[in-house]
Amino acid sequence: MSYSWVGPPTVFNGTNAAEGGDSKVENLNQWFQAGDQAYIIVASAMVLIMVPGLGFLYSGLARRKSALSMIWACMASCSVMTFQWYFWGYSLAFSQYQTNGFIGDLKKFGLMNTLGAPSPGSPLIPDLLYAFYQMQFACVTAAIVVGAVAERGRLIPAMVFIFFWGTLVYCPIACWAWNANGWGYKWGVLDYAGGGPVEIGSGMSALAYSMVLGRRQEKMMLNFRPHNVSLITLGTVLLWFGWLGFNGGSSFGANLRATMACWNSNLTAMFGAITWVLLDWRLARKWSMVGWCSGTISGLVAATPASGYITPWASIVLGIVTGIVCNFATKVKYWIKIDDAMDVFAEHGVAGMIGLFFNAIFAANYIIGLDGVNTGQIPGGWIQHNWKQMYIQIAYIAAATAWAFCISALIAYLINLVPGLHLRASEEAELLGMDDDQLGEFAYDYVEVRRDYLAWTPAKGEPDDKDHQIPQGERHGIQQHSEMLEGKEPSDSSDDNHPGGAHPVAAGDRHGVAYEKTEREKAANGQ
Repeated sequence: MSYSWVGPPTVFNGTNAAEGGDSKVENLNQWFQAGDQAYIIVASAMVLIMVPGLGFLYSGLARRKSALSMIWACMASCSVMTFQWYFWGYSLAFSQYQTNGFIGDLKKFGLMNTLGAPSPGSPLIPDLLYAFYQMQFACVTAAIVVGAVAERGRLIPAMVFIFFWGTLVYCPIACWAWNANGWGYKWGVLDYAGGGPVEIGSGMSALAYSMVLGRRQEKMMLNFRPHNVSLITLGTVLLWFGWLGFNGGSSFGANLRATMACWNSNLTAMFGAITWVLLDWRLARKWSMVGWCSGTISGLVAATPASGYITPWASIVLGIVTGIVCNFATKVKYWIKIDDAMDVFAEHGVAGMIGLFFNAIFAANYIIGLDGVNTGQIPGGWIQHNWKQMYIQIAYIAAATAWAFCISALIAYLINLVPGLHLRASEEAELLGMDDDQLGEFAYDYVEVRRDYLAWTPAKGEPDDKDHQIPQGERHGIQQHSEMLEGKEPSDSSDDNHPGGAHPVAAGDRHGVAYEKTEREKAANGQ
């Protein structure tokens, strides 16, 4: 018995293949279901929400002095990748005119030849919508990578890195996996929503960037812990919401495969969370909210390449295995002495590898055929006796891992050599916090006792602006970095506006560090 109907509602007639037809004389929407288009538009918006979700997650994991810089880095990386994707990213990844199997050409430069023809990824949606949806994937992946700048990285050099990273790392791997002429696609690689381009690409790139950037100062890591677990939870929930558009939308239509992908994503995430929390409990005998968030994210990552291929029971196994492996993978950064501050390698790189590996074993062709397009066209994994799928998946994992790490390290190293684009902030800036050093704005107004000093000083009488010892500009401004040296008083040249050259707020207080003085020290200083 054969299917009565496979694919789009009306088969594209091939007229004006680059544009899908002439919209002045015919309806280009006739080749697509309105419901499929509406679903992918909504899924695109859901994926976009993941970018601020990552910002909140990273912000909560960082010190409060660097909380806003992490949100800025994620949002700014989205801006950079949006430009890159429009400029030439989509063409380099998905141009169907290339034949080299490695990277696309520029025939879709600036969205040329991108309109109403069936997309390179699926005949269910038009090329223009596919380009928009895939742009959100690129933006999210870039936002994952910038977690590597946490606490000590300068932001503008990181944005320069992201542009070249998108061009030389993300686009080639996306071409391998999803372009109809890509070598991985032709070879039969099973990568549903981005285990290679998104997860391995981000995990290995963040590890490489962290290696070039260097470790945080050890004295800044004493008793270090996430400053806001509520923000971490909020970011995780936004990511979870967006991931249903990320994985569900990768069926490219409102169909049963999308529903199965959402089911599998939730199962993998929740069993990953349970496993991670139990592993943390065995050590601390406490239940960890951060552990639940970490397990959820690693499960969603593992589901990314697998949720459209494997069965629900296999997704449960995937969640448990991912929770265990990724939990222990967070220790790898200590062994290799690379300061991956946000554990991007463990929770994205490693989890992406696990999901791709599971496809080799548990992929089922009846799951794949639920989209109504790939009916009987793609073989399953070992459970359906497709033994060669294992070495195909392993080779793809190895290629994506090596390419992402080596090229990212090379890009970061070369950018670091450019005058004015050194990646690392100064030691003083690291002590001060990235928010003050890089932005001049703060996630919390009380992050440093800096704004309106009078509000922090007991009043001796009625307010009188003439008696203020601190000029208005300095009460609300940012002090020169030369004044922010740990444990040192400001230089005289910086304090000309203050009587005797003495700043009314001690250097230690400006850094948020409590320097206690004994009564003898106070007496010696005439206090």
